[in-house]
Amino acid sequence: QVQLVESGGGLVQPGGSLVLSCAVSGTTNNMYKMAWYRQAPGKQRELVAATFSDDTILSEDIINYGSSVKGRFTISRDNAKNTVYLQMNNLRPEDTAVYYCNVLKQILDSIDYWGQGIQVTVSS
Repeated sequence: QVQLVESGGGLVQPGGSLVLSCAVSGTTNNMYKMAWYRQAPGKQRELVAATFSDDTILSEDIINYGSSVKGRFTISRDNAKNTVYLQMNNLRPEDTAVYYCNVLKQILDSIDYWGQGIQVTVSS
């Protein structure tokens, strides 16, 4: 079974940085979509960042950021390790949320996979 394990969350002061990692196991193929979402209490889940990779149709990876994190966060992937990262800089209290890793194995797949979520708290 495909499993996603997130790590790297925790408590950080405003202006600080964290790096989240999501390791995907149970598959040997590269993921088409690897993404991070987040959900704060009482709010809907929102896209943080996503990366799309398919050597057969894309000449280069596509990266998409949510407007609230653009310029502060960087998503990257290591396909050899089947791991996606989220470098989070200049963190703000409103970044406080549970962050979820999400992957789609192939572009036409109807089923995606989610991690259990990891807490990020930005507070003084």
